Amino acid sequence: MTSIDYGKLYSSAAVAPVAKWAPFPPYYFIGGNNDPEQVPVEGLVEAAASVLRREGSKLAIYNLGLGPQGYPGLRQFVADRCNRIRGMKVGIDDIMIVTGSGQGLDMIAKLLVNRGDTVLVEEYSYQSAINRYRNMGATVEGMKLNGDGIVIEALAAQLAALKAKGVTPKFIYTIPTIQNPTATIMPLDRRLALIKLAREYNVAIFEDECYADLLWEGVEAPPSLYSLDPGCVIHLGSFSKSLAPALRLGYIVAEWEIMSRLLPLKGDSGTGALDQMVVAEYFSKNFDKHLSHLNGVLHEKLKVMVEAVEREFGASAEMWAPKGGIFLWIKLPDGIDTRKLLAPAAKAGIIFNEGPAWAVSPDNSTSHLRLCFAMPDHDTIRKGVAAFAQVCFEETGIPIRSGNVQR
Repeated sequence: MTSIDYGKLYSSAAVAPVAKWAPFPPYYFIGGNNDPEQVPVEGLVEAAASVLRREGSKLAIYNLGLGPQGYPGLRQFVADRCNRIRGMKVGIDDIMIVTGSGQGLDMIAKLLVNRGDTVLVEEYSYQSAINRYRNMGATVEGMKLNGDGIVIEALAAQLAALKAKGVTPKFIYTIPTIQNPTATIMPLDRRLALIKLAREYNVAIFEDECYADLLWEGVEAPPSLYSLDPGCVIHLGSFSKSLAPALRLGYIVAEWEIMSRLLPLKGDSGTGALDQMVVAEYFSKNFDKHLSHLNGVLHEKLKVMVEAVEREFGASAEMWAPKGGIFLWIKLPDGIDTRKLLAPAAKAGIIFNEGPAWAVSPDNSTSHLRLCFAMPDHDTIRKGVAAFAQVCFEETGIPIRSGNVQR
């Protein structure tokens, strides 16, 4: 019996097929994964047992019979965290639990973006956000960055130029606290200046703080943009980096005028309730202790990766200095196109993120790459960076091998 010719049935929205899932290669330096050893398994087991005994019967009802914004216990924890750590003044009615920050990105984009709109995104930014906006038919313009985030003077000129053309951007998408991929933190004076510009040009700000919990000891972040002007900002957060990506839990913080319009866009009958209940139970008692330990582990891994890159690449690699997070953003010499290293690196068991995939324009990022240091152990980081340097040398002649420490 022959199969139906689905090729004639797919909708115009259907995407190209993908390959079957394959196991991770030896040196897997991509994705937002975290250290498997740092998932607090026993603590989560205890939290699950406790909350199930107390409230498990509510799982019989969609949204636990408690409304579409999410489990109140988790929303209360988010509110307490945002108020205590990020300088906000919010209650649980200002918070919606979503299925990972990805769902939040989708919902906010659907609320605000029409085909032909302009969206401003940091020149290096989250690949999935850039792709989402472009797939919706938006024009994505990059905002200049330096070691302190968005360059305000450049943005002011950019907004003025757009206004002269009759264009008002729909929103500014920014990751001000542990930016992805550069891991910078925008200082308070720039945050205030950014809000002032947004108000002047009537442009909303979409603040993504998915990495804001991952700060090195002694590093402090200024108050969130939302805390400085709730009427100008929509805030997005996540538990993927602070606890576990596979739990798929994120949250949106917004004033009710926005929240009431976002709720109809959440068409999934509710984010997984058991996950919400367990995370609320665990984090309400263990958040600070867990984060302090996790950030110490991640910082040590970063040090190992930085040392490995310095040893293997020498002066051929320029690194942004992360203040937290799980990524290292690297620039190789001009003339090297990191996209051309993807295939030979993969043959050597190395997967990394090429710069152009994480930039609004490939023209200013062809020599860049992003390495995730969170999941591999120290030895894997060292061996993987050495293997990648060898691939780079074989393909480009850089780094010059005689300049490296002998292994």
